[in-house]
Amino acid sequence: MLQSMPDLGTSLLLAVMVIAGYTFAVAVAASGGRPRMLGAARLGAYGTSALIATAVLVLTYGFVSHDFRISYVARYSDRSMPVGYLIAALWGGQDGSLLWWLFLLAGFTAACVFWLRGRYVALQPYVIASLTAISMFFVIVMVFAADPFAVSAFGTPLDGSGLNPLLQNIYMTIHPPALYMGFVACSVPFAFAIAALISGRLDNEWIVAVRKWMLFAWLFLSIGNALGMLWAYVELGWGGYWAWDPVENASLLPWLSATAYVHSTMLQERRSMVKVWNLFLISLTFFLTIFGTFLTRSGVIASVHSFAQSELGTYFLWFLGLIAATSAGLIIWRLPKLRADASIESPLSREAAFVANNWALLGATVFVGIATTFPITSKALLHETVTVGPTFFNRWMVPVGLVIFLLMGVAPLFGWRKTSTKALRSGFVLPVGAAVLTAIVHIAIGARFGYPAFVVGDPIVSGPAGLALQRIGSAVPVITSSLAALNLVVVVQEFWRGTAARRRGTGENPLAALVNLVSKARRRYGGYIVHFGITLMYIGFLGQAWGVNGEASLKTGETYQVDGITLRFQRIRNEFDTAKQMLFADISVTDRDSRDRGVLSPAKFSYRSRPDQPTTEIAVLHSMREDLYLVLGSVDPSTGRMTLQVHINPLVSWIWVGVVILILGTAISLWPEISLSRVGVWGYARMASTTLAGTLLALLLAALPARAYAMGGQSTWSVPARPASQASISVPAADLGAVGLTPEPTR
Repeated sequence: MLQSMPDLGTSLLLAVMVIAGYTFAVAVAASGGRPRMLGAARLGAYGTSALIATAVLVLTYGFVSHDFRISYVARYSDRSMPVGYLIAALWGGQDGSLLWWLFLLAGFTAACVFWLRGRYVALQPYVIASLTAISMFFVIVMVFAADPFAVSAFGTPLDGSGLNPLLQNIYMTIHPPALYMGFVACSVPFAFAIAALISGRLDNEWIVAVRKWMLFAWLFLSIGNALGMLWAYVELGWGGYWAWDPVENASLLPWLSATAYVHSTMLQERRSMVKVWNLFLISLTFFLTIFGTFLTRSGVIASVHSFAQSELGTYFLWFLGLIAATSAGLIIWRLPKLRADASIESPLSREAAFVANNWALLGATVFVGIATTFPITSKALLHETVTVGPTFFNRWMVPVGLVIFLLMGVAPLFGWRKTSTKALRSGFVLPVGAAVLTAIVHIAIGARFGYPAFVVGDPIVSGPAGLALQRIGSAVPVITSSLAALNLVVVVQEFWRGTAARRRGTGENPLAALVNLVSKARRRYGGYIVHFGITLMYIGFLGQAWGVNGEASLKTGETYQVDGITLRFQRIRNEFDTAKQMLFADISVTDRDSRDRGVLSPAKFSYRSRPDQPTTEIAVLHSMREDLYLVLGSVDPSTGRMTLQVHINPLVSWIWVGVVILILGTAISLWPEISLSRVGVWGYARMASTTLAGTLLALLLAALPARAYAMGGQSTWSVPARPASQASISVPAADLGAVGLTPEPTR
């Protein structure tokens, strides 16, 4: 009989390994056309998923019951943590995050097997076998190298070490699950690709089967990356949201390749083209999800996001090699059956634009991948570690990003096969006119509003080539604003033309024509909405060109002006709760029009469980024009003087608005095929409102102002700035010695 929860958890992992091995064996046997074996494989997949879910429940119970016999529980929780963070600690460390990955994979496996009932019978055995093989890898890693149920060799402590303070943030509790959802969801399209290659069923059957699975994975990769940006923005205290950190890049890589695939799959569906390319992209995307996990967990590259160095890297390297060898071997084996049935007939066609877009996305993927891993290769080849910083990435990725932005805008303007001169003129006149007009207006009056059209930077390389690139780079603001105008007009034009054509054919009123247009072609018009959201995100990214930074050393009552905004240091106050000690600096804000904008209170938190890891809690005043972003540096107890970092970040809010619109557009594209006559107008409206509400709820927290504030022993939440008239307790400078906090290093 099992004597403890740790024994139960480890036994469950061993049972998963056995049942998964059985499921893999019977799934392979079912490929010979044995229905009873296929049924057994399906039941085995359900059983494996149930055992994994039980193991997760056991570990969750260990956290909420403070079972510190489990070493993982003792290392990543303590008795002062609220229940929400106790549950989030499941994925807060290396061992638990692998179990959480396996849990999500179990959920996708069960959902896929259930969805496959009566569908794609010839592919089913290989799909189940592939998904089960992936599960076997993760459970083997946990059993032999990262057991989340292992017992501490030094006995049971009275209290745990607590979760890393940087992870005790509401965005960090939802960012990893969202990103893992995207990573793990890529397993299903990969399993179908392997099934198609092994079975030889290489027509469009498997492409249709994975269409929504891949789009779902892309959606959560997008949400995960956006929430990661938001977490970095509000928690790390360095003033930005993306620093080309290795782990950030690891999550970006599969997003880039998946974006290429969701476009290129249309070429195969409509024209039976790029069959090898699509198989390559799906395999590459899954490979990159495992590669990103390797970077995060092996410790080979230093990152604020990564786990400690471990022996897991060897396991992942072997698995990456297996994925690459299997995928390449099967594609080469099936090359004779993968010949395209058509080719690009004209460079002025949608096919050519999609291929160009794919190459740009793949180029970005290769560049980011090589630059991210350059410290590893330099150490192996040159015996010295050469780091690649954000400046290098920005100089080279900005032009690539603009090319992708241009192709995103012009691709819908081309027709399939070839585009007539008349169609080109009618399609391009308004978007190009809007782009040119925007450029003229931006150059003429942009600087008056604080948005100059040209920003001079350092040359990328020396010599005439570097000077030329520098001049091109200085025009990035006006180029980006022009391309944003082009993209926005293209989206509006496509909706306008489609609605007008439907009205002419049906006589419907404009609103009914628009709704029915989208409902009849959700994938197309949902994609246009996604493009609209990405355009708003580009506008938000553009704000970096005009950012203003400052730093001040202030005593009580002193003021500091930056870009016309006046900051007055009012007081320092100390607060405490059961988990941490908090030091706030109250700073009143007066804007450029001499209006009182309330009080912002950046802070330093010192957690009792980890006093050696103080956190920086930033304060932000949001607006659609700009964010005022304050970071508390050091406080001198003897003089009461504090240092303050100030960042004025233009247009950042447009990024989060764009993400919400992107989610909405993807949800429309994923909308199931439901007959309006069967469910009725009101039933359809209820379903639409439910989906919209769920989408907005998923990012509700992203709309909250990111100001740290202590709430009576509870978690740190974000609340608006307090009015300047609100009272606060002032603490003498002599009482600040107990805090003794110094600024954290910024990236």
